Amino acid sequence: MRQILLFAALAAVLALLLVSCGGTKDKPVPTEEDAPGKAAYHKISAEEAYEMMISQEIVVVDVRTREEYDGGHIENAVLVPNESIGSEMPETLPDKEATLLIYCRSGRRSKDAAQKLLALGYQSVYDFGGVIDWPYELVKEG
Repeated sequence: MRQILLFAALAAVLALLLVSCGGTKDKPVPTEEDAPGKAAYHKISAEEAYEMMISQEIVVVDVRTREEYDGGHIENAVLVPNESIGSEMPETLPDKEATLLIYCRSGRRSKDAAQKLLALGYQSVYDFGGVIDWPYELVKEG
C-alpha cells in the first residue's frame, strides 16, 4: 500500500511539473519578430544557402573587403563591404524585397551586416556565415 501511495505522489509531482513547464509539445510563444510581414535575422548553413542558390532567385552578398573578394568569392556574389553599410541603402542592393544571402570570411561580419541590412528595411536576409566553411567552388578575379 505504501508503494502505491509513493508512486501516486511521484506521478502527481511529475504531472504538475509537466503542466507548469509547458511540457515538450507546446509551441514557443510568438515574439514580435515572428509577426507576419516583419523581417527577422535568419542563420543558415552553407548547404542550405547552396540549395537556395540553385533553386531560387537570390542575391549573394559578400561583405568582406575588395582584396578578400578578389582572392576568391562565390560565383556571382555582389561585393558590399560590411564597413560600407551605414544609414543609406547600398546602391548595389536596390531591391529591399530580394532574398539576400550574406557571407564573410568567418561569420562575424556577415551577422553584423545582415542585422544592419534588416535595420535598413531589407525583408529577406539570410546569414550563412564564413567562406572558410564553404565546401563548394570559389572564383578568383584576374
